[in-house]
Amino acid sequence: MARSGWKGNGTVKFRWLANSLILVPGLLVAQEATFRTDVRLVHVIATVKNHNGELVGNLAKDDFEVLDNGVRQEVALFGRQTDLPLSVALLVDTSGSTAKDLGYETASAAKFLGALLGEGNPEDRVALFSFNYDIQQGGFTRNYPSLERQLKLLKGETGTSLYDAVYYAAQALESREGRKAIVIMTDGGDTTSTRDLKAALKAAQMAHTVIYPVVVLPITNQAGRNTGGEHALEFMAQGTGGRTFYPAVNAQLDRAFADIIRELRTQYVLGFYPRDTPLTKDPFHRLEVRVKSPELRVSARNGYYGEAEGGGAASPSRISVSPERPGRQPQQPAKKKQEN
Repeated sequence: MARSGWKGNGTVKFRWLANSLILVPGLLVAQEATFRTDVRLVHVIATVKNHNGELVGNLAKDDFEVLDNGVRQEVALFGRQTDLPLSVALLVDTSGSTAKDLGYETASAAKFLGALLGEGNPEDRVALFSFNYDIQQGGFTRNYPSLERQLKLLKGETGTSLYDAVYYAAQALESREGRKAIVIMTDGGDTTSTRDLKAALKAAQMAHTVIYPVVVLPITNQAGRNTGGEHALEFMAQGTGGRTFYPAVNAQLDRAFADIIRELRTQYVLGFYPRDTPLTKDPFHRLEVRVKSPELRVSARNGYYGEAEGGGAASPSRISVSPERPGRQPQQPAKKKQEN
């Protein structure tokens, strides 16, 4: 019996080839039988806090429960995320409405990147995306001086293609190993994207990335704020296990970035192989992650794309394998820099 297999990002596929002999009167025939089994390890990133909002980083595997479409799953993989490499896509809104405070915002973002890359895993990387009517994308790097220079060059222009920026950032993160996060610095709202909220969230969920919107509030009057855009950002954060921040353009922005770093350094990774999961016509599986202590609350993504009723399923690339596909880059992307 011969066996061939390949592995990528939590997906293991085996194809078994068995040569069987069939006896036909007067003739001996060799026949090849093919058996294929797909085993997909679903990863979930979780953050746990107590009733005071303080992060809890000392839990064990038995403290967690994971339900897939309502059915409890066995946690096959467990770990604390502190030591795993982290890839962060930092999305900076450079639309016209941000021009007044863009200098302060980018200075705060530079502090965030300095602290992020100055600690943790030496394999951590950051890619800078800026978006107005267009999206500019940099390569993943840990070269802080380069990132700082890029931030200083940003200028405000018309349009806000927020959903497109999330979509492209998720595509860039999809094939990367370890933890993944999208941090969005914006004043809320989308005016020029070609994709909608659902497509942006779906791309993020398929890339297994957590979204942290930082909604800068130059306008505190409820009547002048884009509450619809803020709700959309909250929806993406909740769907991926992140949370939304609402700092003013002052030291609160620095504190929001510091809180994000603490959360990224105090995460858990849970992995399970779906078993006995009831299927529906929708390939989106509802996930629920619980902790046994009633004093604690957990944040984790609310689902993933897998098998559907009738044998249909999301393609492997939509779960964990990321082959090159056309149309993955912005129409006018910035020149990508080599990862370093």
